[in-house]
Amino acid sequence: MELDLATLQGFIARSPFMVELGVQAVAVEAGRVRTRLDIREALRQHTGLVHAGVLASLADHSMGSAAQTLAPEGQWVLTAELKTSLLRGARGQWLACEAWVLKAGRQLSFTEAEVHAVDGDTRTLVMKASATMALTAA
Repeated sequence: MELDLATLQGFIARSPFMVELGVQAVAVEAGRVRTRLDIREALRQHTGLVHAGVLASLADHSMGSAAQTLAPEGQWVLTAELKTSLLRGARGQWLACEAWVLKAGRQLSFTEAEVHAVDGDTRTLVMKASATMALTAA
């Protein structure tokens, strides 16, 4: 994967579910990705908080994208294991996710992410996540 914002935006655009959610690419560098998701009514659960599945999906795809930046040409990254820790309910105007690679390998890469809910000038950490990513032939 080329390390520029346009390439990351294209990578997200090839995932219909991420497009449906409204995930936006913010920044990319080798082994690190930042994404954003505006909070709207359709993403909330019955209590008005952002659904945990939305948070997990944002973190998962962001971690996969971070791992993809380090994957050899001709390799795709797929989630092999995903763990999320919900720290508190998410509310606000948008979600900010930062994901990074802890260790890139030939067959597996280990990643982490944090998701913050942003409301005005207030950023609140709402989720920590980790994932093992498997590299497969494209």
